[in-house]
Amino acid sequence: MRIPLPPVPLPADLVAVAREYDDGTRTPVEPRNAATVILMRPSPEGPEVYYMRRQVSMDFAGGMCVFPGGAVDRRDFDTAVAWAGPSPAEWAARLGCDEETARALVCAAVRETYEESGVLLAGASDTSVVADTTGDDWEADRIALESRELSMTDFLNNRGLVLRTDLLGVWDAWLTPIFEPKRYRTWFFVASLPEGQRTRDVSSESSSVTWLPARVAAEQADAGELALMPPTYLTSLEVGTHATPDEVLVVAASRSVEMFTPAVEPLGEEWTLSMPDRLRPLVASRRRA
Repeated sequence: MRIPLPPVPLPADLVAVAREYDDGTRTPVEPRNAATVILMRPSPEGPEVYYMRRQVSMDFAGGMCVFPGGAVDRRDFDTAVAWAGPSPAEWAARLGCDEETARALVCAAVRETYEESGVLLAGASDTSVVADTTGDDWEADRIALESRELSMTDFLNNRGLVLRTDLLGVWDAWLTPIFEPKRYRTWFFVASLPEGQRTRDVSSESSSVTWLPARVAAEQADAGELALMPPTYLTSLEVGTHATPDEVLVVAASRSVEMFTPAVEPLGEEWTLSMPDRLRPLVASRRRA
């Protein structure tokens, strides 16, 4: 289901369905936990972000442009994974969840980024980062991770690598609206493209990939030239207000998040989806521009 960008009015039939969930006529689908990463690099137009266009055949967000990410896998909970950076307890406080879930979310964020872009936030020590992941041996491991033949823990241990969790920042957390047939609790992370590494069009779930300044991506979505889900649009809009990836990471370092669920709210005589209050002035100013 493609939802209009906020604050565009919602179709009447969608509002009617949402009301049936609100009054208990329908039961919402139980959401899965997921992690997504806003992967950035500098550009003259502000932080440039890596977007993937999902295959139109996908049953969730088909055809939409998204950040690398996906659902948490049971093996992301493995406590034996080599770890550098903030402790799971520190991540739990910032992500608003328990330590076990926080560990799995961070692992999922790094794993999904590697599976879907070829970028690996790991190194031989807690101060180093892998310089290049484009060799055939790396690609074989990436494919094995994607197919679940290889766990993230074994992948890192086999190569003598540690998870560089300090390269991640926390940005936001969104829960899919109650009326969606597939639902995810998704934590949004930010990270800079490590020096020497490059993204590749490798994900089996995407039909194409591109780097775009976050500000430009939001502008293209406004013009109907780029299909973005509301959380992706609003995140792009907010990231695009910053001058550099480093600036975004500084902001992320001081953030903790609470899960936000868009709900139907009035828009004049019609209805739209709600958004976090902190983003309302940003959207309003854009609409006035």
